[in-house]
Amino acid sequence: MANDEELIELKFRIYDGTDIAHNTYTSSMTVANLKQKIVAEWPREKTVTPKSINDLKLIHAGKVLENNKTLADFRITFDELPVGFIIMHVVVQLATTKKKTEKSKEDVQKLNSCGCVIL
Repeated sequence: MANDEELIELKFRIYDGTDIAHNTYTSSMTVANLKQKIVAEWPREKTVTPKSINDLKLIHAGKVLENNKTLADFRITFDELPVGFIIMHVVVQLATTKKKTEKSKEDVQKLNSCGCVIL
């Protein structure tokens, strides 16, 4: 670990108020790596369970964190916090497949469009 790398203590709060994956992380850790840890430590008894990191959104200070960025990119520090750790909110958005009716509406629009060629 480099000398300029900061350690950050994080907790992740899920939809029912439960905190998971409380640990100390390096500032160079990516959001995607954090999400992998959260998916691995997700409580199995919960009704909503993410299957992959794409099902999760991490929110800190009102911003959705991007997978390819590090904690340092978001300037996540706890210099002035009274509790000594940061709580991030985790939102689960399961990937949904297109409904059959939505698909058929798109197909109808494609069929109804016409084009004319005048020579």
